[in-house]
Amino acid sequence: MKTVSKPRIAFFDFTGCEGCQLTVIDSLQTHPELLGAVEIVNFREAMSEKSDHYQIAFVEGGYTRPEDEKRLLDIRERASMVIALGACAHLGGVNALRNWQPQAEVRSYVYGESGKKYTPKPAQPIERIIPIDGFIPGCPIDREEFIQVVTRLLQNRQPRIPDYPICVECRLKENACLLLSGKCCLGPITRAGCGAICPTYGEGCEGCRGMISTPNISGLKFAMNEHGLSEAVLNEKMRLFLSYQLIKSEKDGHDRH
Repeated sequence: MKTVSKPRIAFFDFTGCEGCQLTVIDSLQTHPELLGAVEIVNFREAMSEKSDHYQIAFVEGGYTRPEDEKRLLDIRERASMVIALGACAHLGGVNALRNWQPQAEVRSYVYGESGKKYTPKPAQPIERIIPIDGFIPGCPIDREEFIQVVTRLLQNRQPRIPDYPICVECRLKENACLLLSGKCCLGPITRAGCGAICPTYGEGCEGCRGMISTPNISGLKFAMNEHGLSEAVLNEKMRLFLSYQLIKSEKDGHDRH
């Protein structure tokens, strides 16, 4: 009888807090059946053994150093499928806040005199360097969404990541719109899938899952203005997770003129 080999899965970390990998470990404790369906061959957070032979690579963390490029290209060459894991790999994430400042100033502020030894680059999503086959959004990722994505990959089906706004989930939960109470919320432009957890507990969405493919930012600005919230408040809110996208949009706009 022919033995069918299990898909070999590897996890890699770049610049990030590794909270998404910890969420993976947490999710596998409640879904042990997945451990029987795959072979994890590289996962620094959970095991010391490692292998360079794998089919699926999950990459957490953003691209921030010149030496990251070679490592990302090597992962891409070895893997049949690369999935960006979490906001830093998917969007650039919180790390991209430093992109608003001259990099020399950032190095000096963080490392002092030792900063001269480092050559970091502006924080960017890994898709800036290599093509990816999918992403799992969030900061950190949603554990059930991770399980759903892996399950679909094992079934040779494309992961289903929502491309509608968090407002849909708020309506399903019968949450009152936070804009009505004068709170800035990125729900109208942010990708759903988290169960609207922040608005449900009275906090405005911060956009950690990234924007939907057709975000109506001007409409959100208009709605905020109607409820006494300035565009500056919106821009500040968007910077937390979407700095890379804002700077790129600004640069692209300048390049066209």
